[in-house]
Amino acid sequence: MWLPFIGLIAGIVLGWLTNWRIPDEYSSYLSIAVLAALDTLIGGIRAHLQNVYDESVFLTGFFFNIILAASLAFLGVHLGVDLYLAAVFAFGVRLFQNIAVIRRILLINWLKRRQKS
Repeated sequence: MWLPFIGLIAGIVLGWLTNWRIPDEYSSYLSIAVLAALDTLIGGIRAHLQNVYDESVFLTGFFFNIILAASLAFLGVHLGVDLYLAAVFAFGVRLFQNIAVIRRILLINWLKRRQKS
């Protein structure tokens, strides 16, 4: 469960502490990869709250989603089609669905604790 949080915190700290810049021609690839990574992170949190979290599923999903999203963006650039929008839509929808499920789980847990006290 702690792996997603450690990765997120390490990425944020590295981003703030380094002066490394991504060239403009790679910005679409990076933005899609970050969206895919956030989708996987939120999905990992959801899986933990549902007691079905598996670290190997999380890690393989993390890298597979990033590679798939970047590949779609790459293919779209070479075909002259905005295929990255398909990845943005797909990962965006999944991200909002996972956040909605997390909200429901937290609300149900909060209501149960409130009824007990």
